[in-house]
Amino acid sequence: MSYDTQPKASHFIDGGYVEDTSGTPIAVIYPATGEQIATVHAATPAIIERALASAQRAQKQWAAMTGTERGRILRRAADIMRERNRDLSVLETYDTGKPLQETLVADATSGADALEYFGGLAGSLTGEHIQLGEDWVYTRREPLGVCVGIGAWNYPTQIACWKAAPALACGNAMVFKPSETTPLCALKVAEILHEAGAPAGICNVVQGMGEVGASLVTDPRVAKVSLTGSVPTGKKVYAAAAAQMKHVTMELGGKSPLIVFDDANLENAVGGAILGNFYSSGQVCSNGTRVFVQKGIKQAFLDRLAERLSNAVIGDPLDEATSFGPMVSEKQLNIVQDYIATGQAEGARLVTGGERLQRDGFFLQPTVFADVTDNMTIAREEIFGPVMAVLDFDTEDEAISRANDTEYGLSAGVFTNDVTRAHRVVAQLQAGTCFINSYNDAPVEAPFGGTKMSGVGRENSREALNHYSELKSVYVRMGDVEAPF
Repeated sequence: MSYDTQPKASHFIDGGYVEDTSGTPIAVIYPATGEQIATVHAATPAIIERALASAQRAQKQWAAMTGTERGRILRRAADIMRERNRDLSVLETYDTGKPLQETLVADATSGADALEYFGGLAGSLTGEHIQLGEDWVYTRREPLGVCVGIGAWNYPTQIACWKAAPALACGNAMVFKPSETTPLCALKVAEILHEAGAPAGICNVVQGMGEVGASLVTDPRVAKVSLTGSVPTGKKVYAAAAAQMKHVTMELGGKSPLIVFDDANLENAVGGAILGNFYSSGQVCSNGTRVFVQKGIKQAFLDRLAERLSNAVIGDPLDEATSFGPMVSEKQLNIVQDYIATGQAEGARLVTGGERLQRDGFFLQPTVFADVTDNMTIAREEIFGPVMAVLDFDTEDEAISRANDTEYGLSAGVFTNDVTRAHRVVAQLQAGTCFINSYNDAPVEAPFGGTKMSGVGRENSREALNHYSELKSVYVRMGDVEAPF
């Protein structure tokens, strides 16, 4: 390793690593072996107080800097992340179990993209001049203050950056709580931001479970909460934030449809379905887990899918030849196995996979069900594992209606060579993030987020800046004030 990859303590507060061993110990388990590789301690009330106090203090200094100065620091952090990509990718693999082949191109690189992009935009945060005769109004885009980010376990580096980068670009401070399942990577993000020149306290990371998150969310010093997680958690956090009228961004789960018409390029459609179901061992919120295949190509689709899945290299995630790794935890593995059993019990046809591998770690075969119907549990509930449900359909209108028949609305995809049909269908799909002849692309330049139960607000793109800042209007009267008395 070219530098010390392992974080030095449980928390990063006020510009340095902080430990308090009186907090509840949290075992860090390497998913590929099931072995404990580290211990972090949940934040005590004293740790939470230090994090919030330092963030509140530092935020005023940070907001007083010009956007260009803030942006320079964010872009420097992006450069450091890219220089250390391999080490950060190895840490991501230890944290999540995702194959190094994947983390080298999808995690710290994505985080660096966010820091670079929002660093570039920080100097462009200007207001507007509105002329009203001889009077005029001007607007100011101002930071919210202290923001809290709560992360999920599937993309710990990326999520920390997706939340910190726009928050910091707008002049806010961030207190970030990673998932207790993957606590390591966010510490390195905070360390790198400080190394790049962010003032001490601008980006703090504290560990813990739900009660730590709750104490952050309900603290009156916190102006904004951004959560990536499940719908049940999102509802609780949203309600707690609403009680104090805090700003929120909720990036929650999905049961997204991927519609494959019979004129689609079969190879690309199968590739999109693989990316939308088996990348990160299926642990992606936007996954297209309901794959609607038009009946004319259903068998060809299933045959080619099975062929390509047989090429998956399942093994040591630190071996770059490995293309499919373990689930993040034994708990998540058990949840997914229960869904597989339910799918079989309800009459879905198991095409391939379905078994836990007889080896150390939390490995589950890529699993495909066919002949799935809309009312089956595996077609209604988010599984968050490598389980694809293939459903067949006859007509375009039927596909759209069934695709929308869900409480979720995060993502949706369409594969077809008919360009007018592609846009016509996407326009009718109830989802915030859609794909045509592709799936699961998430460039920082494009907004990302959902509708319905999949959340509120958007991450990434210029749109995210509106969620981390407030607009102040100032009316300027150039003449005398008229009053009735």
